[in-house]
Amino acid sequence: QVLAWGLRGLRSGVRAPSLEVQCGGHTLRTPPIPDLTTNPNFPINAFLLTLHLPKEEEYMPPIRLRVFDTRDFGYRPEVGQTCVRGLGLPCCQPHSEGQPPSPRITTLPASISLGNPLWSLQILPKITTKKGAADKVSAGQGHQGHLSPPHPAAHQAEEEDEDENEWWSKFYAATGDKAKSRRGTDRDRLKIYSCELEAVPEFEGLQDFCQTFPLYQPGVHPVAGEDPVPVGEFKGLFCLYPLPENPEVPPPPRYFQQLPPSQPQKCLVRVYIVRAFDLSPRDRNGLCDPYIRVSLGTKTLGQRDQYVPNTLEPTFGRMFEVTGTIPLEKDLRVTLIDYDLLPPDQEIGTTTIDLENRLLSRFRAHCGLPTVYRTTGPGCWRDQLPPSRALEHFARTQGLPAPEFSADDTAVTFKGQTFLLSHFERAPPPRQRPGAPREHLALHVLHSCHLVPEHLETRTLYSSTQPGLEQGKVQMWVDIFPASLGPPGPPVDITPRKPQRYELRCVVWNTEDVDLGDTNLMGQQMSDIYVTGWLDGLEEQRQRTDVHYRSLQGDGSFNWRFVFSFEYLAAEQLCILPRKARGHRGWGEHFWSLDETVLKVPPKLILQVWDNDKFSADDFLGVLELELTKLPRPAQHSQHCTPILQGTPQSCWRWWGTRTPSHFSLFRQRQARGWWPCTVQEGGKRRLSGKLELSLELLTAKEAEERPAGKGRKDPNMRPEWSFLWLKAPLRSLRHNLWRRYRCRLSLALVLLLLFALLLTFIYAAPGYLAMKLVDPLRSFSLTGGKQH
Repeated sequence: QVLAWGLRGLRSGVRAPSLEVQCGGHTLRTPPIPDLTTNPNFPINAFLLTLHLPKEEEYMPPIRLRVFDTRDFGYRPEVGQTCVRGLGLPCCQPHSEGQPPSPRITTLPASISLGNPLWSLQILPKITTKKGAADKVSAGQGHQGHLSPPHPAAHQAEEEDEDENEWWSKFYAATGDKAKSRRGTDRDRLKIYSCELEAVPEFEGLQDFCQTFPLYQPGVHPVAGEDPVPVGEFKGLFCLYPLPENPEVPPPPRYFQQLPPSQPQKCLVRVYIVRAFDLSPRDRNGLCDPYIRVSLGTKTLGQRDQYVPNTLEPTFGRMFEVTGTIPLEKDLRVTLIDYDLLPPDQEIGTTTIDLENRLLSRFRAHCGLPTVYRTTGPGCWRDQLPPSRALEHFARTQGLPAPEFSADDTAVTFKGQTFLLSHFERAPPPRQRPGAPREHLALHVLHSCHLVPEHLETRTLYSSTQPGLEQGKVQMWVDIFPASLGPPGPPVDITPRKPQRYELRCVVWNTEDVDLGDTNLMGQQMSDIYVTGWLDGLEEQRQRTDVHYRSLQGDGSFNWRFVFSFEYLAAEQLCILPRKARGHRGWGEHFWSLDETVLKVPPKLILQVWDNDKFSADDFLGVLELELTKLPRPAQHSQHCTPILQGTPQSCWRWWGTRTPSHFSLFRQRQARGWWPCTVQEGGKRRLSGKLELSLELLTAKEAEERPAGKGRKDPNMRPEWSFLWLKAPLRSLRHNLWRRYRCRLSLALVLLLLFALLLTFIYAAPGYLAMKLVDPLRSFSLTGGKQH
């Protein structure tokens, strides 16, 4: 049995081509295609050819395919032909008594050369279930024919939060990069194939309905060492049936009975280009500036100025929508081109996708099946049909009975098997899942049919100037939506993650126990302390405080604010730093580069303490590095500040009778204040060289705009200049110069002074007190009767 579906890619001068199939001395001629430009499919597709073939495979005659054009006056020139050898054995053995024959399909490989190709026999698998699994479930549940779910453990996981449903989190979870994925579970999974989708063995090249046979120009022999150039393609399939020896036994049923409509379909095609890697360099610096160009028929999408500069592993994250009529426009071309300042640009590589095979394949390759059915959010169902209708459409296209759902939509009978929702979801979800149970059950049944899942395919790029040499790979997928099935769902947002701008405000209050690096005229150790700070990778934003002069004990008062602005990618917990293009000889920047590259580093605040010198280089006294996502918890008092608090391996610390984590993220807490230790490297070890009292505040760009603050002590929100109060400076000098050196003597002198003052007071008051006691003027007044003398 021959399925002659149509002809593709013939030259424009062909009017009404027809096919001639020759095998074993028999010839089959198809009616011509009336108009190749409006419908390249044959008006009659299924044909039956009775042959007498030997049982041994090596004696099988070849099949010769010839395409003739119909011209005026009966002229029929041959426009293409191919020859297939190694027909193979029959696909169906003769049936035994009482059992009807079951036909099986023989398919030809897609790559058939003009010389001596091989024709491998492949069996079209039916959607059946393992009897052992069905019996096991039926024995445990008491229902005959129940099917156990393929992955029950995955469906018992908890639902993810909305931010975890982001597509890039799902992508990085599939690649195994846990640092960039914030997903708590792997319930919504993404399958990443390391090859083209048609190269996956389980999908049979997506040519299970009809295969592609290249046609070559007749009478032209290829040059030695070169492959012949096809002049067209034939879409078709062959089925081989053994006829019973007894003529009274009915022949086996034909397979090509329910065929899809052969009329062209108008489709919406969505092309998702995620990223590319291992690209062949095109510039002198060993890199390239790739951009995308998508072509379908006469339509071309992709803009030249949307290139990714200076990289061999670009991340595109772009989606293209294009409409086309299949099979008139079936070949989708995705090309990566290197951008040059002066055109023309150079082609990096191209990959071609046959959309017709994906649309006609029974593996439902036009749109991958997600593992979770959602009606809202980033993972919203994007197919045209909900799972229940998609299951009915799949059964109708495969000639199977329609599925029958129970009244409560918790059970369905499909292909003689009974599926229960409880078998796939043994535990109820922790929160109410959107969508009816009918849709979730139908989605589980579709997955049990081994259809194409939600995926990402890796396609190899080839260049026309260097055929046969790989020019890189691109990861992408394609969704095809026929207009006859209605409008599709919303597209998947694969826009690359965009950083958010933050502002870090760091106030340096005080320092203590800073190393003393100088000696004053009195022979005392001292330091002129100042603090500098910047964010790692943003050295151009370096800021410094004023100088606290002549600190004798390593303490200083600043009250100085640093303000740093940066872009932060919350999903990856990295800062995004723009940089000039870098060459292949290293990371040196080129001043003539016009493009910027992106560097990702962890958000880290670096503070250094220095000793200011007038006539020599400043002395380095200590450094404090604070990673904002893993900020060590500060000490509330300076005496509790030790280097153990920074980078401790312990997960918790006891603080005022409570147990608190030793590290926290400033992006969650937003504010922190306390003492952090500064260290210095000496002898291969780090020692404590000072303590810094800081207050850290993290604001978004909008919050920073609503509450502005100036740097240092400037407006707005000016900080008082406490360190320059005229009354406080002399007292501080007395405290450092006298009190710390002579505090014992001064204390003793103060006590003696108080005792001496008490003694003088006693000596001064004692005579009057004694005279009053001896005279007693009150008694003398009473004896005289109060009269004055």
